[in-house]
Amino acid sequence: MLTLYKARSVITMNPSMPRASAVLVRDGNILEVGEPERMQPWLEGQQFTVDEQFADKIICPGFIDPHLHPSMAAVLLPMEFITAMRWKLPWGDVEPVTDPAAFDARMQALHHSKPAEEPLFIWGYHQLWHGEMDKARIHQVSDQRPIIVWHRSFHELYMNDPAMSMAGIDPAQIKPGLQIDIDQGHFFEVGLGFAINRLNPWILAPEKYAEGLRRLKQVVHHGGHTSIGDLATGMFNLDAEAKALTEQLEGDDVPFRTRLVVHGTRLTQGGRKPEEGPTMAADLLRHNSHRLSFGHHIKLFSDGAFFSQLAQMQEPGYIDGHHGEWLAAPEELERHIRAYWHAGYQIHVHVTGDLGLELTLDILQKMQDEKPRFNHGFTFEHFGFSTPEQIPRIKALGAQVSANVYYLHELSDSYAKSGIGYERASQMARIGSCFAAGINTTVHSDFTMAPAEPLNSMWVAVNRISHEDQVMGAAEKLTQQQALEAITINAAQTIGMADITGSLRAGKRADFTVLDDDPLNCDPMALRDIGICATVFEGRVFPIP
Repeated sequence: MLTLYKARSVITMNPSMPRASAVLVRDGNILEVGEPERMQPWLEGQQFTVDEQFADKIICPGFIDPHLHPSMAAVLLPMEFITAMRWKLPWGDVEPVTDPAAFDARMQALHHSKPAEEPLFIWGYHQLWHGEMDKARIHQVSDQRPIIVWHRSFHELYMNDPAMSMAGIDPAQIKPGLQIDIDQGHFFEVGLGFAINRLNPWILAPEKYAEGLRRLKQVVHHGGHTSIGDLATGMFNLDAEAKALTEQLEGDDVPFRTRLVVHGTRLTQGGRKPEEGPTMAADLLRHNSHRLSFGHHIKLFSDGAFFSQLAQMQEPGYIDGHHGEWLAAPEELERHIRAYWHAGYQIHVHVTGDLGLELTLDILQKMQDEKPRFNHGFTFEHFGFSTPEQIPRIKALGAQVSANVYYLHELSDSYAKSGIGYERASQMARIGSCFAAGINTTVHSDFTMAPAEPLNSMWVAVNRISHEDQVMGAAEKLTQQQALEAITINAAQTIGMADITGSLRAGKRADFTVLDDDPLNCDPMALRDIGICATVFEGRVFPIP
């Protein structure tokens, strides 16, 4: 049976045919995009239906978030949110909390609402709004209940004494250099991994984790996605994550596919050498299924968390003189990159500061000198701070950019005042320059670092408006066409799926996002408010409630 989907307009992202009025589908794939009267050769002698439910809507390629974290979201979504920004979630809104007293009052209220002895996990703390956090402050809420306060960045957390006791953390066993301040109950960057390993029995408890993935599934669909990238599979526990992801994200009720990109340093932890990584990563391909697939991709990490102001910065650095952190020693990052580069992998590296970017560019230059590669797909993930001089280097080395443009909206005002000054803060996510240079550039949510709402990312990229309603770095604005490319075809290219999705043309999967208004012709300020009425995944309609 063939299905002909009609629309007010079809935006194809195919430059040879930018617009159409219908899409003809068979067995989940596109037969032709164009005008119905020109599709008659396909229809003659065939059974077909004409579906006009989207006749007054806009069909565009299914939205793609090339970098979010299903497992991280599954861990965080069951937690209590206390955040400085309003969060609109499918099951309800979380109202903002923007000062220390209100944060403490909310912690107290949550403490009194829970059964005695039940651990309290809180996510969303940020020092710029909520003040300095430490173990003593948490003890003012309770020194009996285990309380874990997870930073907005996800890269750090705080525990009180009952929480550390619950997790079996002995302060006497904490060694220097672990990025742990045990007196403050503070675990960050590498120290976060130490804490996670001991909190796994609670945060990966099967029923709670499954519920988190069910919520994640709602979030992804609500944002209009038909494909996503899991950019650090195995950050908690590879076996447990793979099992749960298969159970929750592989069924016929799941309206999106997931590209799994394994966490490279976690893959080879426990005494294995980085050089063993490519073989281990290749072995994961045998687990591929219809909706869940590993490719020849790997995720590695350069410098620290953007939300924590632990990005590594070139001079003049941070206003208060503090320095960022490395997530891997530079020589270890180079060793890992070399192993995967020579094995032909597409490498994705978390970089947030311009010094982290510079280090990674230098390593990429070494790799090209050692073994030149074309179309290698090396991708700079997050791309928070950069310099204008780094843009032509990225282009010359053949790399891609996947940016978290939402940083600009939530953080640029605060970082201008309490971080790095206005000039650099206003130029976060320098993606207009990337498009001008011809670099394949996409945007992502890094959910839960930003809302998993591609239209919201589009809105930020086009308008570059901060949360205090200031235009920041107007020269780096994207056009609406560029921004839509960033969440469709460019995103597909970044996660190695451009052959099957990202645009609408004959031969690709029938993945659509169906909108109430035209994102290329609407008022730019209205982008994030466009209604999403449905997605179509491989030819099957999934309405959005």
